[in-house]
Amino acid sequence: MVNQTYSLETDKETLLAMYREMLLARRIDERMWLLNRSGSIPFVVSCQGQEVMQIAASFALNKDKDYVLPYYRDLGVVLHFGMTTREIFLQAYAKGEDPNSGGRQMPSHFGQKKNRIVTGSSPVTTQVPHAAGFALAAKMEKNPAVSFVTLGEGSSNQGDFHEGLNFASVHKLPAIFMVENNKYAISVPLNKQVACENISDRAIGYGIKGIKVDGNDAFEVYEAVKEAHDRALNGEGPTLIEAVAYRFTPHSSDDDDSTYRTKDEVSSEKSKDGIERFKQFLFDKGYLTDALNEELETTIKQEINDATEYAENAPYADVSTLSNYVYGEKGEQ
Repeated sequence: MVNQTYSLETDKETLLAMYREMLLARRIDERMWLLNRSGSIPFVVSCQGQEVMQIAASFALNKDKDYVLPYYRDLGVVLHFGMTTREIFLQAYAKGEDPNSGGRQMPSHFGQKKNRIVTGSSPVTTQVPHAAGFALAAKMEKNPAVSFVTLGEGSSNQGDFHEGLNFASVHKLPAIFMVENNKYAISVPLNKQVACENISDRAIGYGIKGIKVDGNDAFEVYEAVKEAHDRALNGEGPTLIEAVAYRFTPHSSDDDDSTYRTKDEVSSEKSKDGIERFKQFLFDKGYLTDALNEELETTIKQEINDATEYAENAPYADVSTLSNYVYGEKGEQ
């Protein structure tokens, strides 16, 4: 059950840890854009504007027991669950040491068994039925673990979304489905994607709890996911959460977002940046000072510099490993 005496807003240590992870995700993403524009890495799918919801949700989970099935923007989620800055850059450079695929997949196809980060694939929404499967396994094995899966609002229009939620709902599985509604499915605005007012309203059709939250409000997201987590562990079934924010960048480094939205719109949305809101809360509470913030920025920059240099100089996968993980190895049963 929820600990009624605990208040996240007074937990200075946790709040500062959350802020550091938000800042780290943002600065990694910014560095990747610079590397892409300089021709060093081939592709970026950005998390900018969605870090707060990712980090807040992750802190409401149990990273020692739960399984996460992230979608391609979930840099914040995978960082919290244990993927290192160095490993993030190794996958961006597609080097042999990349823990996600050994340099074999596109960037942001996250997967790391030791940290219970379940491998995703390029077709969107395939992670949703997989999340139901992991939740079913946890229930069958009486394992107190929750399956947490994320997706964009465009993915909520795919068949896999319906099948995964319907199955999880019928079997009351310990799963949390979080739609990161950034208002655009590539170039298609929300009002041309769905006729319903809220993505979370779709929970009614599955007979489960649905909730819509401000994705820029860390406390609102945290409470929603924490409640969903407790409900899942208590055998009350899955929850559909819709967290609304805004994608600050183009869909990817190959997209020109000026063809479907204005600079004024993007500028207006950036003024609502959830990281800046969270940072101001920490300053107002006295948890964060200019000196501490500068120290965080300095250490994060050094961490990113070290990771970039290491990944840039790391070797690509040897050609002799080309068929690894594709065909069965000799001696395997």
